Order: sequence, then C-alpha cells, then structure tokens
Amino acid sequence: QVQLVESGGGLVQAGGSLRLSCTVSGSIFTSPRMGWYRQAPGKQRELVATITGAGSTNYADSVKGRFTLSRANAKNTVYLQMNSLKPEDTAVYYCNVVDVNGSRWGQGTQVTVSS
Repeated sequence: QVQLVESGGGLVQAGGSLRLSCTVSGSIFTSPRMGWYRQAPGKQRELVATITGAGSTNYADSVKGRFTLSRANAKNTVYLQMNSLKPEDTAVYYCNVVDVNGSRWGQGTQVTVSS
C-alpha cells in the first residue's frame, strides 16, 4: 500500500512564502515521478510542477520563477518552495506520484493567500 503524507500548507499574505512537503511510503518503485497539482474552488485540478527521478522538472507557466520543486530521493520526498505568492495561488494542493503501477494522490493541503 502506498501512502502520501503532505504538510506545509497554511495562510499567508500576498508576497509571502510557503514550503510544501510530500513523503511517499510503501510499495513504490525507486525514484518515481512526483509532483504537485492544485485545485481552486470551481476550477479543475491543474499541474503546478513535476520532477522525475533524475531530477528533471516541469512547471506551469503561472508559477515559473516563483516556485521551485526539489526532491530527496533517499527519502522519497519532494519539496515545493513557493515564493512571491499571489491570491490566485489559493487552492488545495495535491501531491502526486507516478510509477509503473499507476498514479496515486495525497489527501491535499490548503494554501490560502490573502491580498
């Protein structure tokens, strides 16, 4: 059984920073692709950023230059550093892991950015 444990969400003022963490445990292949998605009220879930086992990253245009995704492979953990946050970044952020057995999701963590 695979478990994803997320942490780091919260309330922050515009221009502030938050760091999200996601740790995967259980029966998972070594260095799977991991990432973060988000879903704002009334909108579809969208990509924020992903990172491969080799460390290649992909970012949504809306977060490029502000967010940084990194990973600690030995810990099967990814970190999303979010700087210069904007009210439009407000959403539930979901961790995702993909390996040969499929895609799994975390329970989500709320990020709220006040103006």
